[in-house]
Amino acid sequence: MPGGAGVPPSSVGSVVGIMKAYTTRVGAGPFPTELDNEIGERIRQQGREFGTTTGRPRRCGWLDTMVVKYTADLSGVDELALMLLDVLSGMDELKICTGYRIDGREVDQLDPGVLGDFECVYETLPGWSEDITACENFEELPANAKAYVNRVSQLIGRPVGIVSVGPGREQTIAHETKFLVNRE
Repeated sequence: MPGGAGVPPSSVGSVVGIMKAYTTRVGAGPFPTELDNEIGERIRQQGREFGTTTGRPRRCGWLDTMVVKYTADLSGVDELALMLLDVLSGMDELKICTGYRIDGREVDQLDPGVLGDFECVYETLPGWSEDITACENFEELPANAKAYVNRVSQLIGRPVGIVSVGPGREQTIAHETKFLVNRE
């Protein structure tokens, strides 16, 4: 790992940031987009969001693009791999945190020093009802799934080069990626 050696990740070539199509957290602490309701439970079950060793349920919430963008900027990420998109299938609408409101004013950059002292600003996108687990390329995805992926890319300022639509290796879609994805 270059970062652990004090070397920027970009010094060894292109950097792919791997992210989920929603946000999870293990343990206590701030989680502004957490869904402590039936939607959060649905994401937890569909995404199998339980600790591998302990079986402890992970906290689930809407995608927080502020956190992802901050991390991508800090890590020198060139492109994104958006995993677990299939978990969001069957939802009528999806929310994405696009900013924060602090003391009545909207901010569009993350300040780690104010975590917990703000409210999320959400953008709502239409969901899709189709099962996407058999899609083999980006064009086969439902229009609303493609719109979700494209909006995530816009908000984070990086291309989404890889999209996963299921747990199998063959359920990985190469989309606008600089990296070869062998589906065999």
